[in-house]
Amino acid sequence: MSEDKKTNAEVKNNVNTSDNKAAQAVAKSVYGDKKKEKGAFKKGGRFKKDKRREKPRDEFEQRILDIARVTRVMAGGKRMNFRACVGIGDKKGSVSVGLGKGADVTIAVNKAVNKAKKNMVKVPMINETIPHMITHKLGAAKIMLKPAAKGRGVISGGVVRAIMDLAGIPNVTTKTMGTNNKMNNARCAVEALSLLRKVEVKATEKKETSKVTKKDVKEKKSAK
Repeated sequence: MSEDKKTNAEVKNNVNTSDNKAAQAVAKSVYGDKKKEKGAFKKGGRFKKDKRREKPRDEFEQRILDIARVTRVMAGGKRMNFRACVGIGDKKGSVSVGLGKGADVTIAVNKAVNKAKKNMVKVPMINETIPHMITHKLGAAKIMLKPAAKGRGVISGGVVRAIMDLAGIPNVTTKTMGTNNKMNNARCAVEALSLLRKVEVKATEKKETSKVTKKDVKEKKSAK
């Protein structure tokens, strides 16, 4: 073996031996511990992920309602863009619709989501449905929302069904009239949900039902 190989082998043996713990400590202090840099720590023989590195989940669910390619005439020619209509909701009574434009579909969707988060609508619900019937008109779009019994489900179609699912309304009946434009129908549905009135449930006093016995009947007859 050459002198270089001998020296390398000797260095490895010296580092791996338990007698040379001071050299290992110095190496750790100089180069650092790779495990600590990655944010992992050992506990019970397993490595756990650092919670600070995990990305927080978005509380709202997104659904793309409509995507269209639009053009704008400029001095040098036509400029192509994308328009995205996105609905978001937490399935707990909050829902909104946003519109965004961009050179790419992802840019348009992100803009639409940011706009929708600024205009959230809280939907009042009672007995797992809307409190009352409502008819609303926005432009050429006209929509009717009607309460439904438990177990009936969402009787709807198109973008209105998607909005009812995002709002978390389990039972409702809808009818769209006037136009088939997805964007207008979605906006009309959200505005109709925002116009619903809250209904306060009054605490009904339980009536005590008294049992009629034979003695009571005899007393009534004798009183007459």
